Amino acid sequence: MPHPQDGPVTPTADAAALPFNAPALNGIRRLTALDTVRARIALAVDLGLLAPGEKLPPTDQIAAALDVGEITVRRALSSLCRDGVLERRRGRNGGTLVAARPARGAVGAMDAYRAQNTEVHALIDQRLVMECGLAHLAARNADETALGHLKQLADEMDHVPTWAEFHGCDERFHLAVAAATGVRAATDAYRSVLQQLYHYYLPYPMDALRQSNRDHHALVDALRDGDPAAAADIARRHVAVLHKTMFVGLLEAAEQEPR
Repeated sequence: MPHPQDGPVTPTADAAALPFNAPALNGIRRLTALDTVRARIALAVDLGLLAPGEKLPPTDQIAAALDVGEITVRRALSSLCRDGVLERRRGRNGGTLVAARPARGAVGAMDAYRAQNTEVHALIDQRLVMECGLAHLAARNADETALGHLKQLADEMDHVPTWAEFHGCDERFHLAVAAATGVRAATDAYRSVLQQLYHYYLPYPMDALRQSNRDHHALVDALRDGDPAAAADIARRHVAVLHKTMFVGLLEAAEQEPR
């Protein structure tokens, strides 16, 4: 799929059908694709989601996770190295890593993400309502093929080595839950909200992602048991925690810390 390399961020076809003031079209819509990558990686470093010395995944994986072109990722990483956020090392164990003492607040485009507090929380709430309903329906309607596919994706997330690969599996998992309901219109509406929220996705520590995957396994078990109430409750807990763990929640927690 072609991606913009230097122009403003272009919404997906699903998001484009929504009102012009939909969350995904505010704030970050004025950023170039290059600036969105710079901002998301720099913000992850500022928040400690990417640790000093941590090696970044290959550029093609980052491009897929952040929904931009690979050339854009290469340019963004190079510029972040010049800014002192990242560094390059040569040799067998080389690559692009978070700098040992990364520069903080080095990317002005981060402010566009910081300003999206209300919009991101609203998207999380939309996803929360929809995902609870989808889990409830999937517990009633999922067949063995759908359950086997979901189990395979959850197992895969237990072993993928990078946050970029995990993100791709996670998206496929949640869309597969929606598809398991057999309600096409609900699936399409959910996909739109999910894709809007993914505009704000940041790299995340693998330990935390592995922990979140426990919810995926628990959800598969509830679906297999045909337990709508348990499935909906697992979905509720899984999504509600985003209010604290996505960058908006981390920024709010940092602001409340005593100085």
